[in-house]
Amino acid sequence: MTTALDAAPGYAPRRTLPLRVEAVRQLRRRRTLVVAVLLVALPFVVAAAFALGGGPDRSGETGLVDLATASGPNFALTCLFLATGFLLVVPVALFCGDTVAAEANWSSLRYLLAAPVPRARLLTAKLAVALLFSAAAMAVLPLVALGVGTAVHGWDPLVLPAGGSLAPGDATARIAVATGYVFVSQLVTAGLAFWLSTVTDAPLGAVGGAIGLTIVGSILDAITALGSWRELLPAHWQFAWADVLQPQPEWGGMARGAAVSVAYALVLFALAYRHFRTKDIVS
Repeated sequence: MTTALDAAPGYAPRRTLPLRVEAVRQLRRRRTLVVAVLLVALPFVVAAAFALGGGPDRSGETGLVDLATASGPNFALTCLFLATGFLLVVPVALFCGDTVAAEANWSSLRYLLAAPVPRARLLTAKLAVALLFSAAAMAVLPLVALGVGTAVHGWDPLVLPAGGSLAPGDATARIAVATGYVFVSQLVTAGLAFWLSTVTDAPLGAVGGAIGLTIVGSILDAITALGSWRELLPAHWQFAWADVLQPQPEWGGMARGAAVSVAYALVLFALAYRHFRTKDIVS
């Protein structure tokens, strides 16, 4: 009996749809350029806003935004703080929600699978590239903000809201930790967008659904009547990275937030693989 491998000598499922090919395809997409422009532009917009407004009032308050113009590292953390709640959600939802749904919308999904690219391989390649681009988006903002802040406010020590300061080198390490945590906290949005991308053939539906449900989570977290139930919401921990701005970083909040986000993400990724395994891609 002739098997598929006998009919196609040299065929290896793991060699189909190389990550490099998928990455180049996604890099050339217009929405990738738009996201990059938005993330690069934000630090310049914030710097211009502080310049036009005369800078934040640092006479009494010592919040993160109030210390934005104290140094380049302070400015970078302020931009990260301003973007965490919504702007950084958008690229994650866009890159992960546009994966499978876009191919289905273009009617190219059936041709990819007929190549033949195994379904699990297709999902894995697209998810890996989507997470890679999401991580790059997370890194671009603080890197550009650090450069802009240093040019405008100087390479000075990071002034901590709780009092004290950190040398610029130590501050850079704290910024890297905060950025890494933001990426981990957004894995739940990535999982939600990715799962919706396998459920619907409309990319905007997957992206919009992920963003909408993330916003709903933030609204629920604001309802204090929920009490300790809010700790089960990923949104409850999205600003836990601020704990690295203590003279001695506290890791408890970030550890719990990362655990909640990763747990939800793993369930949603598993649902995406399970649904796509039997998905009808013809009709």
